[in-house]
Amino acid sequence: MSKSEEGLKAAFAGESQANRTYLAFAEAANREGYAQVARMFRAAAEAETVHALNHLKALKGIKSTEENLQAAISGETHEFKSMYPQMIADAKAEGNKEAQRSFEFANAVEQIHARLYQGLLDNLGKSKEEYPYYVCPVCGYTSEREAPDTCPVCGTKGKMFKKVE
Repeated sequence: MSKSEEGLKAAFAGESQANRTYLAFAEAANREGYAQVARMFRAAAEAETVHALNHLKALKGIKSTEENLQAAISGETHEFKSMYPQMIADAKAEGNKEAQRSFEFANAVEQIHARLYQGLLDNLGKSKEEYPYYVCPVCGYTSEREAPDTCPVCGTKGKMFKKVE
């Protein structure tokens, strides 16, 4: 891998992380009553997204929908089979219950994401049906078409789920 490619990968990761961090900072600023600060954090987060997407494009990281689905399935599967189980074990050994809970939620949901992506891949080009997804704001559980009454991963009420169209 060339130095430019290494740089693009590192920059993509950094810009992506900055985006999420700034959105979290915006939420905190809003809770504390600093609306203008929150706006700036959201604006910067959007700019970081532009940077990240430019880096990903330069890496040729966006391919056909079929290839992108396969990459997503592979990534999610790696997370729930290898990455998160080790992180859960480490957090448990350290007695870090908050980290363990976070990892366990993510691990459970990554399995669901892999299944949802596989279903889309299996039906790619066969169905034109469109429907929304619903995402749990606590653990990220994702459901098709409608929110469950309660989240099967963390127990959050379905009425709290965010609709994604």
